[in-house]
Amino acid sequence: MQLATSIISVLLDTRATPGTLMPSSRKLAAHLGISRLTVTLVYQELVAQGYLDSLPRSGYAVSQKVPHRRLAASDLTAQSRVDWVLRLPDLTRRRRIVKPVDWRSYPFPFIYGQADPKLFDHAAWRDCARRALGARDFAELADDSLTKDDPVLVDYICRNTLPRRGIRARPDEVLITLGAQNALWIAVHLLALPERAGVVEDPGFPDFSECLRLHGMPVRFVVPDANGLNPSDLPPDTGLVMVTPSHSIPSGITMTMERRRALLAAADASDFIVIEDDYETEMSFLEPPSPSLKSLDGSGRVIYIGSFSKSLFPGLRIGFLVGPEPFIRQARALRAIMLRQAPGHMQRVTGYFLALGHYDAHLVRLRETFRRRREVLVSALQGTGFDIAGAARHGGSSLWVTAPQAIDSASLAEALRPRGVLIEPGHPFFSAPASVCRHFRMGYSSIAEDRIAEGVGLMAHTAASMADR
Repeated sequence: MQLATSIISVLLDTRATPGTLMPSSRKLAAHLGISRLTVTLVYQELVAQGYLDSLPRSGYAVSQKVPHRRLAASDLTAQSRVDWVLRLPDLTRRRRIVKPVDWRSYPFPFIYGQADPKLFDHAAWRDCARRALGARDFAELADDSLTKDDPVLVDYICRNTLPRRGIRARPDEVLITLGAQNALWIAVHLLALPERAGVVEDPGFPDFSECLRLHGMPVRFVVPDANGLNPSDLPPDTGLVMVTPSHSIPSGITMTMERRRALLAAADASDFIVIEDDYETEMSFLEPPSPSLKSLDGSGRVIYIGSFSKSLFPGLRIGFLVGPEPFIRQARALRAIMLRQAPGHMQRVTGYFLALGHYDAHLVRLRETFRRRREVLVSALQGTGFDIAGAARHGGSSLWVTAPQAIDSASLAEALRPRGVLIEPGHPFFSAPASVCRHFRMGYSSIAEDRIAEGVGLMAHTAASMADR
């Protein structure tokens, strides 16, 4: 592939004259230090694509019909006369969770939301991709679906995913999105009211509050207790509540059934809408997850967000919105303005992976592995000075941890990185973090079980060194 793309780039960039002879396969192979067969195969492929012509007994030459010949680059150097600092909002200064792009190069990556390729059935995924790319499906998936979603994927969500959370929904009450983030944006865009407040948990997912702010909705932060968000703490002007009742971000607190019913009653009484992010319920290896808030909703006030990014892999970016048909109809119209639809082939591959049973088998492997990793992590943290401040009751893939007294988690993370250890400081999760924020998140979805104890040992040694200063 590298050789083919390099030759194509040379032909287009230099605007090679048609009929120009290419080096012989023997000479080019010797010059590059690669197999002659590789060069021959590349030449043959470029002939099929129309870049080269095969000449009888004379090798290969630049084709008379090289496609997409590039224009010569302009010598003009653009001098921007736009003050972009004044013209644009600065979104880079928002509260956000930052992870190193090269996190896989670290031996002890206690970061959240990343996948372990060893747990994924690549052969099954390839088989589903082959099916989706086959001739039978190609015509359907190549067409403009006109904002409709893939019926295979939507059918599985309606028949399997949602009933497991106690939710009944028709296909016209489900919208496929580019992950939960896209679903969140669509929901807030449609529901934000500048004259009423949007309520989020504190600590909580920073993008909830940032999304509300960008849509001009006043933000109110409510601190949950051991039973989750307390509806009696909601301000009187509440118009929208964004909550993670099954597994609070990042503490793992589970909202009690009493609180859930009270929240729905308050929504009816005060006429506000609830957005439920029901993430990670598939990782339930300790006990079954509590019924979703949406499953208790008799008034159609809960907009439900789900995703396959955590359970499969984050690069998939397949999520979904569930709500009353009038809401989903408008959400589909809004999505059409933004991106028309999630990529059809990716929807179909995912739909096959789910429908053919590979997903359920994958979840079994995931739960068992995460159960063992969590046991090792909890055991390793004992007696180190680190305390577990929160953990999902049903399982999940992370712990909410506090560092020893007077140690800031951001400073600890900075000191740990040269030692190959990654943790997630707690500062971005708080609306107003303490000057010394001891909280941090430790994920175990992507770290090997046999590395956990050593990584925690390095954390304890580093924390002890910081305390002695």
